[in-house]
Amino acid sequence: MSLAVMETSPRSAATDPEDVLRAWQELDVPDGWRAEIIDPGKISLLSPPSNPHNFIVELLQEALFPARPAGTGLYQTVGLWIASIGRLFIPDLTVVPRSVIRTTKAPTAAEHALVVVEVTSRDNADDDRVKKLAGYARGMVPLYLLVDAWDPSGPSVTLYENPRSGGYDLAHRVPFGRPITLPAPFDVEIDTTEFPPGADW
Repeated sequence: MSLAVMETSPRSAATDPEDVLRAWQELDVPDGWRAEIIDPGKISLLSPPSNPHNFIVELLQEALFPARPAGTGLYQTVGLWIASIGRLFIPDLTVVPRSVIRTTKAPTAAEHALVVVEVTSRDNADDDRVKKLAGYARGMVPLYLLVDAWDPSGPSVTLYENPRSGGYDLAHRVPFGRPITLPAPFDVEIDTTEFPPGADW
């Protein structure tokens, strides 16, 4: 995915996050693109992902769908708002109670998510590794699954657990090809053998 950034106001530490959120809500985003608030005062537009990226997301969706808790849905386009830091991310996949999606206006408060999944792209991998990692922790998302085909140490999958004080207490990393297990309420082992490494994209 390529990334374009638009400033919603002159760069200022005083930019009101609620103003940026309102600008996000009023955007008319082209089909397949995503608009996120990754940095303060800016709305980032992300182009549609590559086919290998979509392939990994589809495999993850297939694994998570039957394992999701009763009364929850698996979504690809839900905006998660982290009010404490004025950030809004749209993960590649997230599991959220259906009642929240049915009864609230977009975006959704991040703390409602049971798990978020991000699959890195070459152009914005650091956002998923650093900014979104910290953001999801601040948003008290209990599980963050990061699929990183561009990991400098080799293609990997990392599960972050137990958010606290802007970070996660636990991180379990496996290379592509080895399984990784999501704990309760999912209790599912995810097979990564078919995940294509970034060198193949």
